[in-house]
Amino acid sequence: MLITYQCAVCGETNETVLDESEGTMQEFIEDCQVCCRPNVIRVSIDEETGALQVESAFEE
Repeated sequence: MLITYQCAVCGETNETVLDESEGTMQEFIEDCQVCCRPNVIRVSIDEETGALQVESAFEE
């Protein structure tokens, strides 16, 4: 599944692939495609509706 997130450093929109087999609560690090800074991506999937919530934070 393709998801989008906003870089916590430069604000640019990024896309990445989410492996749904990893569960409904996931956290991983993804480098911004524009500024190359690491972002912690947190994804939660509502089991009933399938709605996604995606958050990004700067990886220090």
